[in-house]
Amino acid sequence: MVARVATPADLAEPGGDVQLLRSVEGMWCTSCALAIEHRLGRLPGVSRAGVDYLSATLLVEGSPLAVTHERIGAAVGRLGYRLCDLESAPDARTRLDVESRALAGRLLLAAAFGMWTMLASLLIYVGALPEPRLERVLAWVSGAFALPVVTLAAWPFYRAAWRTLRAGRPGMDALVSLGVMGSLAVSIWLLGRGSSEVYFDTAVMLVMLLLAGRWVETLARYRGLRALEGLAPLPERVHRMPDKGGSESQRGKRSNEEAVAAAEVACGERILVATGETLALDGELEDVEAQLDLSLLTGESRPRTLTRGAVLTAGCRNLGEPFILRVTAGVGARRLDGLQRQVQALQAGKGELRRVAERFAAWLSPAAVALALLTLVVLLLTGVAVEEAAVRALSVLVVACPCAVGLAVPMASLAGTARALEAGVVFRDSSALELAGQARTVAFDKTGTLTRGTLRLASLRPVPGVDEDELLALAARAEWGSEHPLGLAIRAAAAEAKLDPGQAPTAIVEHPGRGREVCEADGVRLCIGAPGWLPPGRDVRGASRHREGIGPPWATEVALSRDGAWLGTLWLEDEPDPSAPVSLDALRRRGLTLALISGDRPALVHRLGRLLGMAPEACFGGRSPEAKRLLVAALPAPVLYVGDGINDAPALAAASVGIATADASTAARDAAAIQLLVAGVQGVPAALAIAVATRRVMHQNLVLSALYNALALGLAAWMVIPPQVAVLAMLASSLSVVGNAARLGLGGPDRDAARGQMAGSRVPSPGGASALSTEARAGRTRATRLG
Repeated sequence: MVARVATPADLAEPGGDVQLLRSVEGMWCTSCALAIEHRLGRLPGVSRAGVDYLSATLLVEGSPLAVTHERIGAAVGRLGYRLCDLESAPDARTRLDVESRALAGRLLLAAAFGMWTMLASLLIYVGALPEPRLERVLAWVSGAFALPVVTLAAWPFYRAAWRTLRAGRPGMDALVSLGVMGSLAVSIWLLGRGSSEVYFDTAVMLVMLLLAGRWVETLARYRGLRALEGLAPLPERVHRMPDKGGSESQRGKRSNEEAVAAAEVACGERILVATGETLALDGELEDVEAQLDLSLLTGESRPRTLTRGAVLTAGCRNLGEPFILRVTAGVGARRLDGLQRQVQALQAGKGELRRVAERFAAWLSPAAVALALLTLVVLLLTGVAVEEAAVRALSVLVVACPCAVGLAVPMASLAGTARALEAGVVFRDSSALELAGQARTVAFDKTGTLTRGTLRLASLRPVPGVDEDELLALAARAEWGSEHPLGLAIRAAAAEAKLDPGQAPTAIVEHPGRGREVCEADGVRLCIGAPGWLPPGRDVRGASRHREGIGPPWATEVALSRDGAWLGTLWLEDEPDPSAPVSLDALRRRGLTLALISGDRPALVHRLGRLLGMAPEACFGGRSPEAKRLLVAALPAPVLYVGDGINDAPALAAASVGIATADASTAARDAAAIQLLVAGVQGVPAALAIAVATRRVMHQNLVLSALYNALALGLAAWMVIPPQVAVLAMLASSLSVVGNAARLGLGGPDRDAARGQMAGSRVPSPGGASALSTEARAGRTRATRLG
């Protein structure tokens, strides 16, 4: 099961542990990240630590006393790094720009002086000089030009090597430093013996090509940052309204407003959103209605009309008249801020493949040093010349730099995450990125997931003494602030009828899968929900007679009561989402078992299943949240569950990987490991395609790096390989890993999935339904008792 990733930067877990999500400054490579992680993991009270070099993100879990900014910052500071607050996307770009300029300067320095070192070495190798004396002079010149390269340009390698040694986790930089110093030592020793066959060019090539490799890494980090920046293109200033005064009297008036930075607005304050303006903060609509463009958040092209009490998310654009918004989440606590933190936490988290790669890289460095020393000793004992033995030991050191091993999984993860963001999919957990591609079953909720979720009021019937307008107004009031599609539809119908729901109720109690209760200031209690559920005191027999023969048989029924007295019934209609048939066909072609699990009436669930080509035994209706959870747990694992409502939260948590739709409730989003940003379910096949491609690239990178190190170390130990060739082989290994990961951004697996959806058949897979029927029987029996 995939654990949910915390959305705030600091969060207390139910078990008492807390999470700390921060940025780290001063890291030079993956070895720095592993060294910090190693040191933090040994601190008392820390249960888990993860550091990602590519995003400069740190994630620590542990007891509240151990996991504090001060304590973790002190431990990081002792290694020479600096812990800071979690970076925003603009801050990350600024940091990356500074690092890129410094890297470019060192690379230019290495190229300017290194070219003369390599030219001098080339003249010596080809025998272009007439006298040995001139060759020795040129060898000294070669060393002089190499000096700025191996000191100034290579300084970050030495600094990182020292820091990782202090942390007890030496990595690539330690090997690079040993390789450069070994090349210098062997060259100076040969010059002292009067030989001109020096290896200053090996040290220069090692530094220059590794700097070039870092430059390629930087380009990949920029691509991941661009995808992250696309989550929050929000305005920085808003128009704050006075604390007092009616919203209606101030609509369209700008004399009382104050232009301030969005970060200065606190929860509970009110802001004016002008026509055409993008919401900078999350909040609750105070005016009667507003017309909004939700395309940034949901991909929905049509404007949406929302009514008073609706919860609005930063990123929406106002298409209608100016309106007043009461802020419920400021800068740093907005939904888009949470998504950004979840992506950063994903990068700092460790999936199984990444942990394997890091364990391999951890023992590779000491193994390479030991093998180099063993090679030197064995060759000397077997009578090989000292010069040749030293050169071959040097080749072992140079060829073993674990750049490829350290980059194998993080580069693939970064590329896959960036590609998913471009496709409108947010992976909130590193395990989800690896596990989703192995899914055998995909289960869906009905309303708002496989249907449009934009229901319309088909009919309503009040009891005698209550007129239709009163019933609709009270129902809209009972659904105040509801994120459920039924509540949104009822409030939209009331707004269309020009019915004002009034002010917010004093208390709201949700009953997932059943209904909700609201309490008024005068003590009146309104209950709205399924006809088979209302709190004690309702007239069940009268309600049954009242409902007979009314409303379309395929419509969803919603009942309303006041202080235990039945007021009437509303019927709402929905239709399948246009993307659902094609998306489900794409999943069938992958050989996945599909299921439909809903709390709605079984007749409606089976009707939708028939429209979507699903077998009757794969459709489960009338299920409570607990029954949904049991059914999901009984399906062939790994299971993906796609839902949007509060009643889907237990099933999302019980699934191997939970997927929340673009319009999902807060509870559903919190319980899910994957968040869709585009309306509909077409993001589900895209997410699976990206997960499969990413996992495949991870495996390929691990195999490439492992084969390279096994072959290169063996060849360097048992045959003569010039150090220059070893440098080129090491660089080729690193570039192969980076290039293979870059393929995730070129082919676009989500585009392939979309093309596959358009070309596939809509015939269901009998085998899939049979498998579900067999393996879910026990769970369905238990769920029936609960449902």
